Amino acid sequence: MMYDWYQTQEDLLDPLRLMARNFAPVMELFSPARPFATMAREMRAALELFGNSGISHQRPPFGIGSVMVGDREVGVTEEVVQATPFGDLLHFRKAGDPVQPRVLIAAPLSGHFATLLRDTVRVMLADHDVYVTDWHNARDIPPGAGRFGFDDYVAHIMTFLRRLGPGAHVVAVCQPAVAVLAATALMAEDGDAATPRSMTLMGGPIDTRRNPSKVNALAKTRDIGWFEQTMITTVPWRYAGAGRAVYPGFMQLASFVSMNLDRHIGAHLRQFRAIVTEDAASEAAHRRFYDEYRAVMDLTAEFYLETVERVFQRHDLPLGTLVWRGRPVRPEAIGQTFLFTVEGERDDICPPGQSEAALELCSGLAAARKRSHVQPGVGHYGVFSGSRWAGEIYPRLREVIALSD
Repeated sequence: MMYDWYQTQEDLLDPLRLMARNFAPVMELFSPARPFATMAREMRAALELFGNSGISHQRPPFGIGSVMVGDREVGVTEEVVQATPFGDLLHFRKAGDPVQPRVLIAAPLSGHFATLLRDTVRVMLADHDVYVTDWHNARDIPPGAGRFGFDDYVAHIMTFLRRLGPGAHVVAVCQPAVAVLAATALMAEDGDAATPRSMTLMGGPIDTRRNPSKVNALAKTRDIGWFEQTMITTVPWRYAGAGRAVYPGFMQLASFVSMNLDRHIGAHLRQFRAIVTEDAASEAAHRRFYDEYRAVMDLTAEFYLETVERVFQRHDLPLGTLVWRGRPVRPEAIGQTFLFTVEGERDDICPPGQSEAALELCSGLAAARKRSHVQPGVGHYGVFSGSRWAGEIYPRLREVIALSD
């Protein structure tokens, strides 16, 4: 019922938002006319904010048409090189196919599409042959496709790494750090030739007992039954995934917003002023961010619940009790992969210390094959996007890949 109620509300508001978006430009006709100029711009600002307030369930485009490789601009095309009902292995193929280190970027499955990593991909493309896990919206996946839980995520990572072949590297952004570490450990123990040469874990919840955040505290205040009863609903009949049990993207978005409500209110007040004062650059930047931020995807119920229980409640990986399809996961089996952890000083989702815990777990690695970095002055998103990601974090990551390639 929860999903049906939400969808009914959206269906009722969508025509009103469309009218607001269409009527907002009309206010421009009154802008030059005094004394109505300021009032007209304020009306336009209010209409635009309301008109663009809805949630989208469609994946935005990456929109990376070219990239500079050295001093040359090279065209980029997206191609799906492996597909499953739950996600694609997406390759950003560069014209001329320059020989560069192959890198798999493991995108989080936490309510937003992989396009949230657009800046991560764009920056890495200059020096690397980049692939991304492009997860599908669970509400568009028919129930007949089966289940997709934590173990299935791990299996997908191993499958995708084998598709890249020996000599590839993997970068996990946030939530998939645990799954990527597990996949690498399993492959290393098997002597799999496709075991990644380097593994970078960025702002990931390896051990959430360290420096716990509000997110971690919430996970510990209730048992898993409460999360199942409160957070799980079913996809309405009108979608391909009708009847599938999911953790809805709109609930995850609401959780993210509530964590930093003052910040989001302030951002929209600044957007109102930007429209009124005709600050086009600020207006466009706000719209770009929130167009992406409000594009959400549903998670399968089993993946959400298993992640909450195994990662945030029981701490299976750091306690040495993580099992993948009945098989113990042994991080100490990793002996050759170069390990690099990256954290943001102001990260309030995965605070410093949680990713770095991987260095101790991977006791089979020599000290020379382990590095960590805490980036001053950045929060969670600053770890993988923005100027400090591009100018300060990425050069360190590039060096790690070069050293291990």
